[in-house]
Amino acid sequence: MDQPSRLHAFDNLRAVMMWLGILLHVAINHTTGPSPLPWRDAQTTPVADLILVFIHAFRMPVFFILAGYFVALLIARRGPKGMLKHRMRRLALPFVVFWPVLIVCTTVLMLVYVHLMARGTVGIDVSLLARKGAGASPFNTMHMWFLYYLIWFCVLSAALAPVWARLPAALRAGVDTGFVKLAGSWWGPLLLAVPLAIVGSFYRAGMLAANGSFIPQLPDLVHHGLFFTCGLLAWRHQDRLFPYLTRTCWRNLLLGFAVFVVALAGFKIFTTRPGSVPHLEAGIAYVYNLTSWLWSFALIGLFLRYVPHQNRVLRYVSESSYWVFLVHMLCTIGFGAMLYTLPAGAITKMALNILATTVVCLLSYQLLVRHTFIGVLLNGRKQEKTGPVAAGSDQALA
Repeated sequence: MDQPSRLHAFDNLRAVMMWLGILLHVAINHTTGPSPLPWRDAQTTPVADLILVFIHAFRMPVFFILAGYFVALLIARRGPKGMLKHRMRRLALPFVVFWPVLIVCTTVLMLVYVHLMARGTVGIDVSLLARKGAGASPFNTMHMWFLYYLIWFCVLSAALAPVWARLPAALRAGVDTGFVKLAGSWWGPLLLAVPLAIVGSFYRAGMLAANGSFIPQLPDLVHHGLFFTCGLLAWRHQDRLFPYLTRTCWRNLLLGFAVFVVALAGFKIFTTRPGSVPHLEAGIAYVYNLTSWLWSFALIGLFLRYVPHQNRVLRYVSESSYWVFLVHMLCTIGFGAMLYTLPAGAITKMALNILATTVVCLLSYQLLVRHTFIGVLLNGRKQEKTGPVAAGSDQALA
């Protein structure tokens, strides 16, 4: 079906998910457990670990569901080729333009931070990374891995759309019926979590970890692709699915919390008594990804139910989200380095970093992006947003 007007609930949801990205990447700087990053503040707290696993459970799944939804919308309105042209202009072109700048700036900030950790002074010494077992590979998508996989999913969607159209009607109807039963039934998330658990069972503590490789990884394609496909199909069945998700939003939210507690117990056993429970990673992967489905459906339902109308603040945050997504890592690393020697606890440092990063990202968007050619590159021209195809089609990160 076609959506006659802009779905403001998804704008508002995207705005909140984007800001949570700042919170998540600040928290990584203060976690107590093993970190994939070479920098970390000396002040750590279990609160940061909890924030990390909490936000990680639903943030990217929600983003990929929204992305699939709007890709399906674009295919319906512009056709596969039109969709791909639009997405390449919104995704591939900014990636090509910003990646070289961001990789250089991120590497410099990282080197300064590591030097500060090792020697207490500001400087750059590449050899320090080797001591930490980390490197700044030029073939790393960094935090832009999300953008990179969206590009691949758009290409695959455009290539497979004609194939889907040529399939027997009975087969397509069967897929549609199966999806509606899965997404519209209480037991659906139980089954949807199975393939994700299989993928996650091969990772530490059952959690999929992006490696930033430019070579698409099969586990990432399967994991994120399932949420993306859910969004693709959700657009076709929103008349039936959205009312159901609205009615069951609180049930999914509370069930998600219950399952999340089980996942936390699994994480606790894994870290304190490694190897004490056979196949613990598979069990954690299942309950954790079950949480992902329950909370993703809950958040979509909650925003459709309680935040369905345009909100000026959230709309502004949503419009700035692409820019914030690109530059927020620079801020979290830079402010993290500036706060490293501050005689304060982890919670205080996290709060200061989150506040400073939010202010700088939004202020730079207002002054340098919103009314400039960079804003056109990221979000399109204003007149494009007011046309009949504006109901979400301009949302590059959705």
